[in-house]
Amino acid sequence: MTIQRREFVAALSAAGIVSTAGCSSTSGGDGNEGDGTAGNGTSDGGSAGGAAGVAGETLTLTTTTSTYDTGLLDAIHTDFEERYGVEVDAVAQGTGAALETARNGDSDVVMVHARGLEDEFLRNGHGVNRRDLMFNDFVIVGPESDPAGIRGMGSATEALTSIAEAGAAFVSRGDNSGTHTKELNLWEAAGTDPGGDWYQETGSGMGEALNIATQQGAYTLSDRGTFISQRSEIDLTILVQGPIEDGPEILANPYGVMAVNPGVHEDANYDLAMAYIGWITSPGVQASISEYQVNGEQLFFPEAVAEDPNFGQYVPEGWSRDSAGE
Repeated sequence: MTIQRREFVAALSAAGIVSTAGCSSTSGGDGNEGDGTAGNGTSDGGSAGGAAGVAGETLTLTTTTSTYDTGLLDAIHTDFEERYGVEVDAVAQGTGAALETARNGDSDVVMVHARGLEDEFLRNGHGVNRRDLMFNDFVIVGPESDPAGIRGMGSATEALTSIAEAGAAFVSRGDNSGTHTKELNLWEAAGTDPGGDWYQETGSGMGEALNIATQQGAYTLSDRGTFISQRSEIDLTILVQGPIEDGPEILANPYGVMAVNPGVHEDANYDLAMAYIGWITSPGVQASISEYQVNGEQLFFPEAVAEDPNFGQYVPEGWSRDSAGE
């Protein structure tokens, strides 16, 4: 059942939730700054009091495999589910597939990492209210023996050119994911059209691509988070760093979150999607993203909390702060 916008906002306002029509307020109902309670008016971070039309709902999130496979979503979603009395159904796909699922009306909110594909999704009217969420970076990984001699290169495109010239094995996800899209952009920037026996497209997720690269002693492009989370299970090393470790900026990997447009997909649970966006971009949850580690290493870096005095005060076009309960 789609929650009616006016009823939803009224219910949340009654529960003391501020600005959940967009991104949650930087202060909770008890006056504490940035405590990650999404302004729910409770000092213990509890639920929103089972507001009418909220409890029992399911929010369908389509997302890239890296946010799911790294364990990040499992680590943070319990807070949202308990706060609103809802369930988040996180469907992990490549970015292209996640957007296609949403384009077909089978998702409420999307979290992906390919800005070009995201912008196209927005231009075509399928998504609304995109927010920057977090970032990490891409790295080129391969066997310790490094047959193409790319170790420590400061240029990702030169590294790919060296791999192609050496005919060294390279595993591509080949699945229209954010990582695959980045890889194709890098080959294009390098002026190289990959192909031949050395280049294998797997049509798989990042974890499987890393496993195949290990088995074949091959290179691949990986997001840093998935590589870190899988490192103990694979026999690959980072040979070309991304910007987090002073590598080339072209390997930056930003993530965004956006609601599915209810004007196009009438069954989209827009109001709960916007509550989710407000929650996940709130200072407290951004801090949780920053603090999330695997084997002592940070996987994602928050990007929604900027030096913006109006952070958390965003309300979608056509709304007023009065109607949002302020």
